[in-house]
Amino acid sequence: MEPQQKQSTPSLEDCLNLLKGERDEQRLAGLLLVTKFCHKDDHASIRRVYDAVGVQFLNRLLKTGMGNGGVSGSSGENREAYLQLSITVLAAFCRVPEIASSEDMVSKIPLILEIMSKEPSVLEECFEFLFLVSDAHKDGVSRLNECGGLTVLASQMSNIPDGSQSVEFSLRLVQLLITTLSLDTISNEYPSELAMMVAAISKQFAVLHDALKFEALHLLSAIMSSKHSAPLHDALRSMNHDIWSTFIRVGVVAILQNRVAPAEKIQALILVESVISIVGEGWLIGQMNLASSELPVPADRCMLLVLESSRVEVAVLLDELAYLKYEASKNSSSNSESGLLKQRNLAVVFSLVERIIKLISNIGGDEGSGISESTIMKVISGLNETIGVVLEYLQDAKDHGQTKGDDLLASVRVVGSYLAETPLASEEKVRELLGFMLSIKGEDESSPFYSVCFLLPMLCQTTMEDYGCKVLVSSGAYKAVVECLIKLVGPDGSLIHDNGSIFLACDTVVNLLLKGDQIQVPLDDACFVRLLGALAYWTGDADDLSAIMMASTICALIFDSTSEEALLQHPSFDKRLLNSLSQLFARSLAISGKEILDEAKAEVDLYQIVSSGYSRWADRFPHIREAVER
Repeated sequence: MEPQQKQSTPSLEDCLNLLKGERDEQRLAGLLLVTKFCHKDDHASIRRVYDAVGVQFLNRLLKTGMGNGGVSGSSGENREAYLQLSITVLAAFCRVPEIASSEDMVSKIPLILEIMSKEPSVLEECFEFLFLVSDAHKDGVSRLNECGGLTVLASQMSNIPDGSQSVEFSLRLVQLLITTLSLDTISNEYPSELAMMVAAISKQFAVLHDALKFEALHLLSAIMSSKHSAPLHDALRSMNHDIWSTFIRVGVVAILQNRVAPAEKIQALILVESVISIVGEGWLIGQMNLASSELPVPADRCMLLVLESSRVEVAVLLDELAYLKYEASKNSSSNSESGLLKQRNLAVVFSLVERIIKLISNIGGDEGSGISESTIMKVISGLNETIGVVLEYLQDAKDHGQTKGDDLLASVRVVGSYLAETPLASEEKVRELLGFMLSIKGEDESSPFYSVCFLLPMLCQTTMEDYGCKVLVSSGAYKAVVECLIKLVGPDGSLIHDNGSIFLACDTVVNLLLKGDQIQVPLDDACFVRLLGALAYWTGDADDLSAIMMASTICALIFDSTSEEALLQHPSFDKRLLNSLSQLFARSLAISGKEILDEAKAEVDLYQIVSSGYSRWADRFPHIREAVER
């Protein structure tokens, strides 16, 4: 019995003989047997089968499956079976790179795309075929793109069954597309299609629980954090639903709450930063359960995990950067590259810390936020600790005489963001480092500017009290604020366009000047004379009442300690500037002297400062008095 059984079992040779038969029925029978002999890695057997079946029969079988006839003995009811067989066999053949790279396979790309858009039953095999051919042929990706492949892929990726092998092929096909065509090109020319792909990948990122989850993570992170991603971000915002962002939140939490490599956590944080830049900080709090989930997950889980992971990364990255800057060899190119990567990662986690600061600030007094008081206190405690770590990094830089670097500037920014909400946090350390922080420059800055802008919200609040003014004056840091205001409103200010920083700087200077008698602000410093020129420039053609009144207020307070005659002795002050300032006061006092309009009511306090100041020093400024009384 055993020999008979062996004789009745078809062999590969039997299969090949059928494939070489004269009748289509024989070849079909041979193809049906192919799967028993051709395993994925058995390239030799696959090649023999491909050579035996021939290109022409494969083409006829594919056309028959598409309803165009061709194989003898075929009937309408078998069309789907023929289609399934032809696509399955083609995908199997393409596992051999030499076959996948053939012109015959590349020429079938348009047909496969047409089938994908009409026949969901063969979606998996179509994705496999397209990936293998596009990867193997040097022009495969460009052919795919020319045939409208991006549009078809985008529309079909959402139809991929969860857990199917086509998930892997689709992810790798998208990766191949963005690396070959360039993400810049795709984002600009196909933003809607790319947004659909992101939505589909996001779902897989949420539901996968194997190595493909990390492939989805890396793909999403690369696509959404690209410097060319603005069109994509706009397309995602305009989608009818934002379920994609919920999927990403679920996937990110799964990464951050499990033991994964630090590099994977960084990728997850990069992705989080990109999502927040699209939908806002509120995304950190929200739905955590998919339809299939069993146990409810708190809505604040994502926020807490992102904060904790960011805090860990801040501490690690700052420690590593300090080592590279102050202890490691300066001549190593690998150290330089490593430092740049760490700085980029630091920028991401700092941004996330700032986002959480803003979120907590917005919901702190909102009882309907769904976040408990204990959670808010936990977040604040963590933020306090992290800001302390950043301040220590700045202290280290100060000790080493380092004032230039984007890492230092980013450190000042995150400290400034926190102090804007809690100006008295780490009070002693901030007071000690204030002058140093205001002296920090970015890599592309010739003098401090952005570091001052980052600290203005805190300085504006602390200088409302005598103590804050004394700290600013005793450290000499007031000069940095004045120089910053000069840059904001002077001739260079037209390149900046930051009204928020302008008025914060103005308020800070006004706070200092109002307390000039108590804290002895050195108004004879040349920076205040140059400030007069910048304010005159700012308001020269201005119609903005707020700008006119604020500039007049600062000038009025400066004039309390000087005279027209003394100013004209200064090299930065001349009659032309005096005429401009005369016109400024004529305008401000004339506006306020009229019956105050509704829009001007907010400027009443400033008018009172200007008016009372004018009455004190008008005799010392005859040109201004003449202009006002004219």
